[in-house]
Amino acid sequence: MADMGTEKAAGSAAARRDLAVRAAVEQGIVGGADPAPPLVCLLDVAGIRASAAALTGAFAAALAPGTPVLHAFAVKACPLVPVLRLLAGAGLGCEVASPGELALARAAGVPADRIVLDSPAKTVAELREALALGVAVNADNRQELERLDALVGRTPTTSPIGVRINPQTGAGAIDALSTATATSKFGIALRDPGARARLVRAYLDRPWLTRLHIHSGSQGVPLALIAEGVRDLHALAEEINAAAGRRQVDTLDIGGGLPVNFTSDEESPTHAQYVAALRVAVPALFDGSYGLVTEFGRSLLAKHGLVLARVEYTKSSGSRPIALTHAGVQLATRTAYAPAAWPVRILPYDAKGAPRTGEPVAQDVAGPACFAGDLLASARELPPLAPGDLIGVPDTGAYFFTAHYGYNSLPRPAVHGFAVGPEDQVRFALARPAQSVEAIVAEAGGAFGDALL
Repeated sequence: MADMGTEKAAGSAAARRDLAVRAAVEQGIVGGADPAPPLVCLLDVAGIRASAAALTGAFAAALAPGTPVLHAFAVKACPLVPVLRLLAGAGLGCEVASPGELALARAAGVPADRIVLDSPAKTVAELREALALGVAVNADNRQELERLDALVGRTPTTSPIGVRINPQTGAGAIDALSTATATSKFGIALRDPGARARLVRAYLDRPWLTRLHIHSGSQGVPLALIAEGVRDLHALAEEINAAAGRRQVDTLDIGGGLPVNFTSDEESPTHAQYVAALRVAVPALFDGSYGLVTEFGRSLLAKHGLVLARVEYTKSSGSRPIALTHAGVQLATRTAYAPAAWPVRILPYDAKGAPRTGEPVAQDVAGPACFAGDLLASARELPPLAPGDLIGVPDTGAYFFTAHYGYNSLPRPAVHGFAVGPEDQVRFALARPAQSVEAIVAEAGGAFGDALL
């Protein structure tokens, strides 16, 4: 999407979205009937750039002049090379958590010194590669530190190295996404008996440890609880530096996890509100004593993604209308399996891409997969849907269609970025092609059909 040029940033995201839906139909990117594709995913380039600017601007306005800061996008939120390159052009680096994500960041041209490697289960080979490249590494546990002892002792590296702590500050509204609970699998538990003293000793024994890392936020975690974890991180850094008698820890990686509003087009909380909460909880974070790293993902991309799917059939069961569409668990996996925690909005459009109107009727919006829970919405009040209509699922730019789930061998849909020009012309750029049936067969071992005979 780097070649999209200057797009129209004025006007609301909702207005750009409706223009894009109509244009996608007119240009045959998606359609209400064959041969037009029945499913496509769109990314609003202007919206992504605006979110990146809001993040960098919020911190720049609060930090002491000259403070080193790296905003590393959490690749897992949207592992698409064109998106990573777009964000790199907006001044962001990458936070990676696997060899695949590291390869994506490098394919996007992100320099090693703007990449951070986090993972609770790094192999020796992964650590060795990161250290050879000069990628920053956050160790997860004592055993990983012992591995790093051997690797750093054997070969000098330019990689900044830190330790991830778990402040054990508590869970948010979604247990599965809460990373700072008493028993979280991530990092070294700060409040376990003797843990704090052992952490300080680990730094004193390893002068090459210069960073501390935390990730206390995620969807469902309030700003005050996120900020409490960052406050504990800052206090630990001060304690380590006092014990060392020097500024050994020079950078704090405060993670990301800013929640996203999925109930409307409003972007809340904002990155500016997050910075304000940090300034209240830990004002010294902004005085220039420490460099900063952030690792936001969902809050940068979620609001700028849209799924468009054709209504293939409509029916009723138990007097409940059901619209059968091509979008379901393969794109909105969390919604299908945990609908109460991950509800999505449904935007109805007619076959020409115009917003559909009419007296709302409670109806289910179902996906194509062969299990009963493959529902995007249940008993949702919508204008009556008909075959050939389209449904839009907004706020899906992170952790939805970007992380495809291969149930029923449903193919990955095409992803297009879009930009709106000064005369409301919409241009699309292919960011990921639709997966072919041949590619599905190849992934499923098609070339090894006789292997088990």
